[in-house]
Amino acid sequence: QVQLVQSGGGSVEPGGSLRLSCTAPADTYINTYMAWFRQTPGKGREGVAAIYTRDGTTHYGDSLKGRFAISRETDKNTVHLQMNNLKPEDSALYYCAAETITGAWSLWPTDYHYWSQGTQVTVSS
Repeated sequence: QVQLVQSGGGSVEPGGSLRLSCTAPADTYINTYMAWFRQTPGKGREGVAAIYTRDGTTHYGDSLKGRFAISRETDKNTVHLQMNNLKPEDSALYYCAAETITGAWSLWPTDYHYWSQGTQVTVSS
């Protein structure tokens, strides 16, 4: 079973920033898509951003680019999600995912093989 190890998250006031990190095994990380999703109670997982680990090509969910940035740190098999100017509506359980079924980029949760345990992000004053 592939394990994705996630770190970061927590509580922040509106307008603040947080960074999430997700580390994959080397043979999972190489030449694949990794992505971030978020989920609030009663809703499905929403695609936040995806990155191709080979060349760093990125894709973002609607309206999130500009405040959120996905990046990779290849020597550590890690992808990051930098979240700036956070709003209360960004509060959610955040997950990272790796390796799409199709080999193409996707922001649909059903397209990914592997998932992290998730971490809570809470934005409130």
